[in-house]
Amino acid sequence: MEEDKTVYIIGHKNPDTDSICSAIAYAYLKNKTTSGRYEARRAGRINEETRFVLSHFKMDPPECLADVRTQVRDVDVDKLRGVKSNISIKKAWALMKKLDVVTLPILKEKKLEGLITTEDIATSYMDVYDSTVLAMARTQYKNILETLDGTILTGNAHGYFVKGKVLIGAGSPDLMEDYMEDDDLVILGNRYESQLCALEMKASCLVICDGAKVAGTIVKMAEERQCVIITTPHDTFSAARLINQSIPVKFFMRHKNLITFTMDDYVDDLKDTMAKKRYRNFPILDQGEYVGMISRRRLINNNRKQIILVDHNEKSQAVDGIDEAEILEVIDHHRLGSLETISPVFFRNQPVGCTATIMYQMYKEQGVEIPKKIAGLLCSAIISDTLLFRSPTCTEADKAAAEALAKIAGVEPVKMASEMFKAGSNLRRKKPEEIFHQDYKEFTVGDEKFGVGQINSMNADELEALKDKLVPYMETLLGANDGLMLFFMLTNILDESTELLCVGNGANALVEESFDQKVVDHAAVLKGVVSRKKQLIPAFIVGLQQ
Repeated sequence: MEEDKTVYIIGHKNPDTDSICSAIAYAYLKNKTTSGRYEARRAGRINEETRFVLSHFKMDPPECLADVRTQVRDVDVDKLRGVKSNISIKKAWALMKKLDVVTLPILKEKKLEGLITTEDIATSYMDVYDSTVLAMARTQYKNILETLDGTILTGNAHGYFVKGKVLIGAGSPDLMEDYMEDDDLVILGNRYESQLCALEMKASCLVICDGAKVAGTIVKMAEERQCVIITTPHDTFSAARLINQSIPVKFFMRHKNLITFTMDDYVDDLKDTMAKKRYRNFPILDQGEYVGMISRRRLINNNRKQIILVDHNEKSQAVDGIDEAEILEVIDHHRLGSLETISPVFFRNQPVGCTATIMYQMYKEQGVEIPKKIAGLLCSAIISDTLLFRSPTCTEADKAAAEALAKIAGVEPVKMASEMFKAGSNLRRKKPEEIFHQDYKEFTVGDEKFGVGQINSMNADELEALKDKLVPYMETLLGANDGLMLFFMLTNILDESTELLCVGNGANALVEESFDQKVVDHAAVLKGVVSRKKQLIPAFIVGLQQ
């Protein structure tokens, strides 16, 4: 793994307490034992139970990472520095050659003003015939000096040539009077008479070629008339050819309808846009400020996000864009699912009631002391997943881990369970869609696809009230999910039973086949069934395979 690349540790969509707490705990363990940078993330909204646990142990919730497709921030962006809009075309061209680029970003206080390309510079050489273009572009005398390798004798180098045309004073003074106008910039040789004529005709700037010395009387007269005098070592032809290269890049830069991307944009979207445009390079912005440039070539070797999955190994439960990520590890306690990886990974799957139990074991195996807050998170996760050890998924390893963690965290499991489940089942004010997706997972068996949500509560009345909310909502979901069977487990922790809500073509038959229990008004009461993982899903798999 690259030293500076972040590895994200993330649980399943609609994360539960185990998914969140195990991600936080594993990120801490990896940062203690492995080089690199590991950060916990979540793939969806945090439910009330988990929020209570995090608040109780004063831990911040992980940031949301809802899509792990490759983003611009994952790509090696070319940190091409920008230039100011007043630099000359010649200077921009020299910089492009030095950096071997065809596009330069034009910036003003880190904000993108425009772009100048080699094509734009070629246009400035080939297509500009207007002798007033230097003035129209408000060219600074400093640019002219740099371009002509000149020296200023009179005037202010920071001033601007803003009026008049550029001409060569090659004729006699009599002829010059026919085509010279006020404020012109005149390129001259060392002829005193022509220089004097240009000053008398109110030229704003004289460019004296071949490094010729300028008479004191000419200098004095220029100062009196506020005329700039520049001397250059170049001959008249070269000076005339070069001078348009002093025009500031802002005159030729592209500043309208610029195509830019942000650090959060997805590479797939960039490729689609780039394919429709002929440009090679595109600017990248971050919160409105210029960051760098990106090219099609850069996208060929883009870096995938590196991910460690906890508490799931089903593709349907994984964060969006998982196919484009590089999965490094999977730590889980569920059945083997449909997830595929592009290369071998570290895979740890154990038949225990909670991923947090595996985390506890890994801390012990690697000799890392478990901090009090982390112990509290892991203990809470085990309480949640095993329904305070009532679930058939619970093992002796879960109980032993929870007891050890409770001691470290200084919590009493029964009291903690009561507070957690109370917080998690406080659903009266929630909308049915919030309740349904709070702990919802999808599964695929052969050609069949079904989704199962679950709520655990110690309040039978509250569970009964949810039924009237959830069934109509589940029916509306079927329209957008053709062929999907939907189930929802209203699990009473005290009675150790579940009222299973069922909608969708074949849903009732699957329940009746799997549990030999009649479905009435979209519901069946399943005594002794509290675990989705160990009781409901295995029964459904058998039922679908018969």
